[in-house]
Amino acid sequence: MIADVASLIFERREFFVKLIIEHLGISSVSILIAGITGLLLGILISEKKSLSPFVLGITSVIYTVPAISMLGFLIPFSGIGNTTAIIALTIYALLPMVRNTYTGIRSIDKDILEAARGMGSTDFEILYKIKLPLAVPVILTGLRSMVVMTIALAGIASFIGAGGLGVAIYRGITTNNSALTIAGSLLIALIAIASDGLFSLAEKSLSRRSHIS
Repeated sequence: MIADVASLIFERREFFVKLIIEHLGISSVSILIAGITGLLLGILISEKKSLSPFVLGITSVIYTVPAISMLGFLIPFSGIGNTTAIIALTIYALLPMVRNTYTGIRSIDKDILEAARGMGSTDFEILYKIKLPLAVPVILTGLRSMVVMTIALAGIASFIGAGGLGVAIYRGITTNNSALTIAGSLLIALIAIASDGLFSLAEKSLSRRSHIS
C-alpha cells in the first residue's frame, strides 16, 4: 500500500502540488485572521477582566461544535467554497490564541508591573514593552497549536466544495480509492508535522535568546 501511495503521488504530482497550494492558501488566510483577532481579543480580556468569562466561554463552546456541523450552519449564510471554509477554520482557531494570550499576560509577575508603573510607565507602555514580550512564549505555544489544528482541520473543507488536500480524500472515499485517500491524509499530516517542527525551532531559539539576555 505504501508503494502504491508513493507511486500515486509521484505520477499525479502536479495534481497534488495544486492541492497543497490550495490547502496552504486556505489555512494561511484562516491562521492570519484568527491570529490577529485572537491576539487582540486576548489582550482585551486580559485588560478588561470582566469580559474574560464571557469571551472564553463563547470560544470554548464553539470549539466543542463538530466541524461538519459548523460548516453546515454557515452554508446558508456564505454558500459553499473557500469562503465558508475560511470562516469556519478561523472560528475554530480563535480559542488557542485567545486563551494563551490571556494566560500569558495574566501570569506575569505583578511586582514587575508595579515597578514599571512606579517608574512612570503608561498602561500602553507596560502592555507593549513588558506584558507582550514576557507573554510571547505562551502566545507562541497557542499559535503553534492553532496552526497545526487549522492545517489538519482544513482537510474537511472539500466536503463543502472548497479546495485543498481534502479534495483527494473526498475523491478517494467516493471512488473507493484507498491510495488516493491515504495520499491526501498523509500529505496533510506531513504539512502539519513540518509546521509544528518549525514552531518548535522558533520557540527553542526564542528560549535561548532569553537565557542569553
